[in-house]
Amino acid sequence: MNNALNLIGRILLAALFLPAGLSKLSGFEGTVGYIASVGLPLPAVGAAAALAVEIFGSIALIVGFQTRIAGAMLALFTLVASVFFHAFWSAAPEQAFVQQLLFFKNIGVVGGLLGLVSSGAGAWSLDAKRQAQ
Repeated sequence: MNNALNLIGRILLAALFLPAGLSKLSGFEGTVGYIASVGLPLPAVGAAAALAVEIFGSIALIVGFQTRIAGAMLALFTLVASVFFHAFWSAAPEQAFVQQLLFFKNIGVVGGLLGLVSSGAGAWSLDAKRQAQ
């Protein structure tokens, strides 16, 4: 049962990141503009890095390839993105509650990803197949 739950957890975590990465790919200029709107430098580079982390990290989680590394990268990405894009502490009062919810939802996601970093992908993964060889 643990392996099935691990796979389901990996897929559900990837379900947050893969659509977001694909939308950044199809709406690249909008993503660049959004990143620029919070004052980050090199927004085009940031957008490219974000979509790469989200797409490739999601695929790695789904198939269980280099899961600990993918989980750590996605956790760091999520933490950094939360600080810059869900800064509820500096949001307008009418936006603060929603930004706080999004921030702490992301903190929970970071926790789930760190669980994968700790436990690995489980037996139903490419990581397990590589170790068995």
